[in-house]
Amino acid sequence: MSTALKQVFNKDKTFRPKRKFEPGTQRFDLHKRAQASLSSGLDLRAAVKLPQGEDLNDWVAVHVVDFFNRINLIYGTVCEFCTDKSCPVMSGGPRYEYRWQDEHKYKKPTPLPAPQYMNLLMDWIEMQINNEDIFPTSIGIPFPKNFIQICKKILCRLFRVFVHVYIHHFDRILLMGAEAHVNTCYKHFYYFSTELNLIERKELEPLKEMTSRMCL
Repeated sequence: MSTALKQVFNKDKTFRPKRKFEPGTQRFDLHKRAQASLSSGLDLRAAVKLPQGEDLNDWVAVHVVDFFNRINLIYGTVCEFCTDKSCPVMSGGPRYEYRWQDEHKYKKPTPLPAPQYMNLLMDWIEMQINNEDIFPTSIGIPFPKNFIQICKKILCRLFRVFVHVYIHHFDRILLMGAEAHVNTCYKHFYYFSTELNLIERKELEPLKEMTSRMCL
């Protein structure tokens, strides 16, 4: 990464603190293996495949946390330009509008300005990945039976960040010279999510044309 890009993707721009893996744990080792594969220039399609003999839940957990950190960082670089005025609804162009729903305040799908939606989205994901009952960090503690379903929902919501950034704020990414970094992150996310069937095809529709040029 160039010096200019390092200044763009620095810790001060991070939307919120990173979730990290504890050294010495199996998940830390998996994380390092995945990072080494990416750094070595290995084909992204190959890099996302479940390594032989590894547990699917561990592999998914490592990637979900990593994608959260990366996508959170990407949005952090454009969030000052994503305001209630510029983005009064959370959308991906005129055809796609995302409404927020949770188990607390918004029990019905509710239209919200993009910044508010993003805050709720990142808060919700952070709660999931910091919940030891969902993402256990201690050896021997099993993942919940619905772990993959929870991860599917997390990845679905993270994809919406890509949609909004690409359609409404990619001019800022271009101005910062960060498009190659963001595109690589997107391709990694796309290959992983589709390789393991973790995202429904209908969710991918807003970026279908771009994806066909970039990934297929």
